[in-house]
Amino acid sequence: MKYIIIGAVAGGASTAARLRRLDEHADIIIFEKGEYISYANCGLPYYIGNVINDRNKLFVQTAASFNQRFNIDVRVKTEVLSVNPANKTIQALNSVTGETYEETYDKLVLSPGAEPVRPPLPGIGLEGIFTLRNVNDTDYIKAYTQQTHVRKVLVIGAGFIGLEMAENLLELGMDVTVVEMGNQILAPVDFPIAAKVQQHIRSKGVQLMLNTAVTGFAQQGKQIEASLKNGERVIADLILLSIGVRPDTKLAVGAGLKTGPARGILVNEYLQTSDPDIYAVGDAIEFANPISGQSISTFLAGPANKQGRICANNVVLGNKQVYKGAINTAIVKVFDMTVATAGMASKHLQAAGIKHIVSTTHNGSHAAYFPGSQQMTIQIAFTPDEGKLLGAQIAGYDGVDKRLDILSSFIQQGKTIYDMMEFEHSYAPPYSSAKDPVNMAGFVADNILTERLNVFYWNQMDQIKADDVLIDVRRADEYRAGRIEGAINIPVDELRNRLDEIPRDKKLFIYCEAGLRGYLAQRILRQNGFEKVWNLSGGYILWKSSTTEIKLSETPAALEVAH
Repeated sequence: MKYIIIGAVAGGASTAARLRRLDEHADIIIFEKGEYISYANCGLPYYIGNVINDRNKLFVQTAASFNQRFNIDVRVKTEVLSVNPANKTIQALNSVTGETYEETYDKLVLSPGAEPVRPPLPGIGLEGIFTLRNVNDTDYIKAYTQQTHVRKVLVIGAGFIGLEMAENLLELGMDVTVVEMGNQILAPVDFPIAAKVQQHIRSKGVQLMLNTAVTGFAQQGKQIEASLKNGERVIADLILLSIGVRPDTKLAVGAGLKTGPARGILVNEYLQTSDPDIYAVGDAIEFANPISGQSISTFLAGPANKQGRICANNVVLGNKQVYKGAINTAIVKVFDMTVATAGMASKHLQAAGIKHIVSTTHNGSHAAYFPGSQQMTIQIAFTPDEGKLLGAQIAGYDGVDKRLDILSSFIQQGKTIYDMMEFEHSYAPPYSSAKDPVNMAGFVADNILTERLNVFYWNQMDQIKADDVLIDVRRADEYRAGRIEGAINIPVDELRNRLDEIPRDKKLFIYCEAGLRGYLAQRILRQNGFEKVWNLSGGYILWKSSTTEIKLSETPAALEVAH
């Protein structure tokens, strides 16, 4: 058998290595139009920022080592120009020699990846405007920063790569401005989670401009001037475009393969394209989202590597292993904070017409009495009938990754908030609490489903009418330090003795700092005959960070959390 793989980074290299392990005698050729194979895309910003000092550590394999270990013909600097499914041939161009030639195949695997979005704005081709997608991009940016004494940087786009680059360039001593067309950073998460991270970014000295689009670029001496839609201009020595990527489908389209609504190469559950002898993996493909059923692409290294293994199994053994899709589990370090997400955000569930409930909790990374405990915010989305977990997002400092991985696993397995409640974790004071934040999030969700807890959300304050009562149940000193306008203060520890001060015929809206005291107050009131009582999900902390960020946005979009 003769296998050809096009693309030699995550998905392609993983496929090739697995193919060899399954078939020692097959003829395997892997084509890569770039100079490097099997490198760590996710480490590129950290090499630019000198967190990773040794460039060689970015490479998992080289063409020579890959060939030596796996006996695979690795052809770098060779671009596949076309695929002819009828003849089962590909046409390739060696960019070093200029030679164009054909190769035949029995089975073909496409792993062309994705390409950075580079909109046709005026001046987009000026020197000093970069995208970051591969090792060559990294080398260009690093050399440019060293040779031109870059001081001012403009990052366009506040996604994962944009924020990682903003952090690393700031750590190098540069002045960094981040411009984002949307009303928040990190599009995969909901606004309240993004808002907490935005505050942290601003505290580090990064100028963060939301709801701001770039309309063009112009040379200003040795610098570049970026024009913004709001009429402002930003001067920078270096500009990084980080406004997203799109599947590279040129070869697939040219070969007549089907693409889908997400503009990726359409594959079935076996990662097989519309041609039975051509498979595809990685950033270029699209598949059904396990939660919504809608067709999506995912631009993550983890799924690409797993797809490579599954694909190779199906190519060699026949279509035996089903790919179950990806729920887009992702994590990013943003200065001292970590933000992570899995499943679908509330805003995306709304857009897909999927009914759900949102719950937000705040808990310590480990036992509060043990030094170093830090707060994390967990937001989950779950179905209103059986409590099936649909999405999870966490923002915090320590222990975010392990909680998100647990919740990601639950989402993948179709588990519920009741599984969260019963999750048995390893506990010792330096690592967790007897009731882990995952358990606590489950407990609160259970209270909501069983209607022991009725919640309202930070962006529903305008629904509180003049004759409703807003009660702050925190201590008096907390109330004086900052409160929601119109709230009266009755601390929860005084509530039982002050029930006569609260009208029984009014709607009562309660809040505390994080949500727990508000829940306790609600239970007291409802068991004392007060029927119309709601508690603020996420508490004053979430309301404060979200509303503060709204005010800092120039033209905030309408926001809504499903409930």
